[in-house]
Amino acid sequence: MMRWVIVGLVFLVTLINYLDRLTISVLAPVITRDLGLTNFEFGTIATWFLLAYTVSQALSGRLYDRIGTRLGFAVSVTIWSLAAMATAAARSFFSLSFFRFILGLGEAGNWPGAAKAVAEWFPVRERAFGMAIFNSGAALGAVVAPPLIVYLQLHYGWQSTFLMTGFLGLLWLPLWLGLYRNPVILSEAKDLKSRNLRSFAVSAAQDDGHRFSTLLHHRQLWGIVLARFITDPTWWLYITWLPKYLNDARGFSLAKIGLFAWIPYLAADVGSLSGGWLSGYLIARGWSVDRARKVVIAGAALLMPAGIFAVRAQRAMTALALMCVVLFAFQVWINNVQTLPSDFFPQAAVGSVAGLGGMGAGIGSMIFIFATGWVVDHFSYTPVFTAAGLLGPLGTLLLFLLSGRIVPVQRISEVPA
Repeated sequence: MMRWVIVGLVFLVTLINYLDRLTISVLAPVITRDLGLTNFEFGTIATWFLLAYTVSQALSGRLYDRIGTRLGFAVSVTIWSLAAMATAAARSFFSLSFFRFILGLGEAGNWPGAAKAVAEWFPVRERAFGMAIFNSGAALGAVVAPPLIVYLQLHYGWQSTFLMTGFLGLLWLPLWLGLYRNPVILSEAKDLKSRNLRSFAVSAAQDDGHRFSTLLHHRQLWGIVLARFITDPTWWLYITWLPKYLNDARGFSLAKIGLFAWIPYLAADVGSLSGGWLSGYLIARGWSVDRARKVVIAGAALLMPAGIFAVRAQRAMTALALMCVVLFAFQVWINNVQTLPSDFFPQAAVGSVAGLGGMGAGIGSMIFIFATGWVVDHFSYTPVFTAAGLLGPLGTLLLFLLSGRIVPVQRISEVPA
């Protein structure tokens, strides 16, 4: 029962994470006008966020492995909530870039922390569904963000909107600190018969959570990192640019963005839950972890090129429908790929592996989003969405070639440095 409470809290903070992240994207038409920003400058601001997010992915993974999931989340949420609230004081390209950079440092910790919490609390068969629940917080946050943020902007202004959405994380923090406990500690306190579990916990502590450098010897790690480097820019393109695309290319007003921009993210939410459920269902039906994960990941990758047709659609609603397919597929894909660190590696290394995967995702997304602003200013959105449509199949092919069969690797500490 307790594991569902924990994943529920992680779901909630992931939702808050996305509200804070998307506030600037939804309000991009207003903020760029008020501060006199070009598309290239807006893309640069998003790149500063992604730079911090990328660096912090690896650092946060190590932080969570060292100080634990409970305190790790406390650090991350405090940093990003204060940065989100401080964005209300931005008055220029430079101050907005600075606050978004600090936001990225904090927000990155949510993902390796969530992966570690799921690995700590859920058995292998249920991990993909546990990941699906917290990942659906990202998609649901993206669903809630457009109408909520537009409502707050129209009634209170964009500065007050940042203050109100940023404060939500600080409201969540006491719940987390009051309820979260390490499941290994709880088990040992309740029943001293779990000798094998205690032995693993002690050995993991003695080798400092499996030496970070030895992770690099595993091709499974590189498969995850490079697949996310190539494929994750798809999600970041839609998260960062969808409201502005609807305003620039489809003529949507801010109110119309609030009415319709949430629909593709609702499809993403459905994809997150169904993707996690499907692989777990197949495993329960007797499929191997390797076969179940790969079938679901490959099927999702084949749907992502729908974005190529979306940007060429004559009607705005047709474009939105095709974008729904893309975001549905991406969430099916990422939900299962984010489960791979716990499929391949021991619990003590999951945070670090997830963090490195996030770092790869951040680098790829940073390059792509930075280029997007320049391409849109000089050409149009069409080349950007076309390129993004090819990334899912390419990243999946690389993942399968590098990672091989999805089975646990040997203990990392036994690999020669």
